[in-house]
Amino acid sequence: MSGVMEIEAQAPGDLDLSIGRLAAANIHPETRLATDYLNHFNEVVMLIDMLPMMPECLGDVLAWRPRSYVEHFRASKFKERDLAIAAYDTVNPDRRAALENTVRMVELALASVQRMIESSEAPMAETIERVGFVAEHQIRPLLEHASGLINGGPVSAPEPDDAHGAQTVIDALFD
Repeated sequence: MSGVMEIEAQAPGDLDLSIGRLAAANIHPETRLATDYLNHFNEVVMLIDMLPMMPECLGDVLAWRPRSYVEHFRASKFKERDLAIAAYDTVNPDRRAALENTVRMVELALASVQRMIESSEAPMAETIERVGFVAEHQIRPLLEHASGLINGGPVSAPEPDDAHGAQTVIDALFD
């Protein structure tokens, strides 16, 4: 019952946070989160995927920087960015914390990828292969978990596909 009351609440600045308004803006009406935020991460993962064929994308991977949910929308061309930011202020605290923790894990994994690229003394093809492994087995599962949180999945901690294996690759690079 309290969830219904929350959904019909007005946002700061009198933005309409009704179910219909959120859904029309491509913001999940129950979680009050927008998957558009994940584009910030999906873009760099796509660049990582392109590295074997286009190693010149390394600079773009290295230039990527984390952005919070609000920072992402403030800088985006998302039509309903103000609504997305206002809705974020009303997200269930447990769901918000779970999303922020998951995003922090993605950011740490991407920072590890950047360090791998910058500090690797291995041949570039080998480094790119290792970076791809981390993207596939650590970053993608985390992004899938974040997507689930945004789209109404259960609030839980992420379980990366092969966090130990990905960490082993990262550790091996620094030995």
